[in-house]
Amino acid sequence: MTRKQILFQWVQIALGLLVFAFGVHLTIWANIGLAPWDCLGMGLSFHTPLNYGLSMTLIAVCVLGVDLLMRERIGCGTVIDALLTGNLVQMFNDLDPFPLNQKLGVGIAAMLLGFVFMALGMWLYMRCEQGCGPRDALLVGLGKRLPRIPIGFVEILLWGAVVLVGWLLGGPVGVGTLISVLGAGLVMQLVYSLIRFEPRSLRHRGVIEIVRLLLCPEAK
Repeated sequence: MTRKQILFQWVQIALGLLVFAFGVHLTIWANIGLAPWDCLGMGLSFHTPLNYGLSMTLIAVCVLGVDLLMRERIGCGTVIDALLTGNLVQMFNDLDPFPLNQKLGVGIAAMLLGFVFMALGMWLYMRCEQGCGPRDALLVGLGKRLPRIPIGFVEILLWGAVVLVGWLLGGPVGVGTLISVLGAGLVMQLVYSLIRFEPRSLRHRGVIEIVRLLLCPEAK
């Protein structure tokens, strides 16, 4: 792999995260309930001195720790994800000239469309094999341990567990939260079946391996 190929992949990762962030923005604009991880973060904030933002940061760190325990590689894609995704979502929120949706039907449609963009964004950046974001790495890690279950249904199981813990902690659960649990996984499975993508088959390169390739491109 050459330096040019690595840099091109970084651009592709950024593009994938841009698509993913737009999908997240659509689920926020839908305005029909918190996503599962947000529900967990809100619930955690009710039982600790942490505010919502710090709770989400703590959750992300814990998830990253679980990823490492499952021996999922932390790559440049993970770092780029951490640096870009939240800012890109905020950019779309700031640029959107429309007020938050107030209609349930429109909100459901927007949320489902958001899941399509999220799945496509994940496909774009994961196929570079330079690591996943913490939550995506958790999904893939769990998927490898449940090889007979389609990855979209693993997502349903994961998000269902996250919502359950969030709800037990007092986090708000709305229509959009419940739709997210089933909808995100089903849409992901449909999209990945159509494009014949299996994230569990990827062989990610860690940060050290990519740095070594940048310093010595002829290394394999």
